[in-house]
Amino acid sequence: MLLACAVFAVMSAVVKSLADRVPFLEQMFFRSAFALPVVLLIVLRRAGLHGARTMLRTKRLPGHLLRAATGTVAMGCSFYALTVLPLAEHTAITNTTPLFVTLLSIPLLGEKVGVHRFTAVALGFIGILVIAVGQGAFSGDYGDAAKTGLIAAVLHGVFSAGTTMMVRSLSATEASTTIVLWQSLLMTSLVAMAMPFVWVTPSTADFLLLVLIGLLGGVAQVLLTEAWASAQVSSIAPYSYSSLLWAVLFGWIAFGDVPGLWTLLGAATIVAASLYIMHRELRRRPRS
Repeated sequence: MLLACAVFAVMSAVVKSLADRVPFLEQMFFRSAFALPVVLLIVLRRAGLHGARTMLRTKRLPGHLLRAATGTVAMGCSFYALTVLPLAEHTAITNTTPLFVTLLSIPLLGEKVGVHRFTAVALGFIGILVIAVGQGAFSGDYGDAAKTGLIAAVLHGVFSAGTTMMVRSLSATEASTTIVLWQSLLMTSLVAMAMPFVWVTPSTADFLLLVLIGLLGGVAQVLLTEAWASAQVSSIAPYSYSSLLWAVLFGWIAFGDVPGLWTLLGAATIVAASLYIMHRELRRRPRS
């Protein structure tokens, strides 16, 4: 989990470094396209060619399409937010997925959310407002692009939560490898449709960085999958917030961004709210 968070943070830093030269949609295409070979190599190594074909068999293609659509929008919101927000602020706000999973579970799963989890969700949103205030989002001199970036970062949490809900649904009948394979294939195809409208031919150096984005994303995804498969969620989920530490470090080294007190306070509030929601979820589950 620690390695996955570190690799994702490096990928985010590379995405941000290319923001002025390569459209974020084009970066998304390379992220999906060059992560796909990494995923396929892992599948072939484990199951062979016949096994890979078997894993592609599904009776729930509409579910995979919806999962890919929400995942693509979530990635788009995240990549756009990276182009206009400092790494630390971006990472803090995009870590709000557990808050939106809790809210979406009410209409989509019919779950009853008690006062403890509602309070934690409210606290998480207060954390978002704290970061926004610290960024000066409500002042007259705050740029429209940065305001849109803040909104995009929040929307990432919404659509990422939708993706999480779809994975929960699909995992009832589909193997995790099947979900990952269809995700990679469909997301690459969806983003590819936008390429004729946004394509900018990159320089050789930028092309190599774009390939690096895809490879880093694929490696990080494999590490993340291995982390969830190797230990209980309760034991490793807190380590996912190490991404904030990496974001602060790389933001400072690569871009000279030093998060202010308001950003740190808001990030701590979001993390605390998300961890408390996880704690309440674990208490609700029946013990085997």
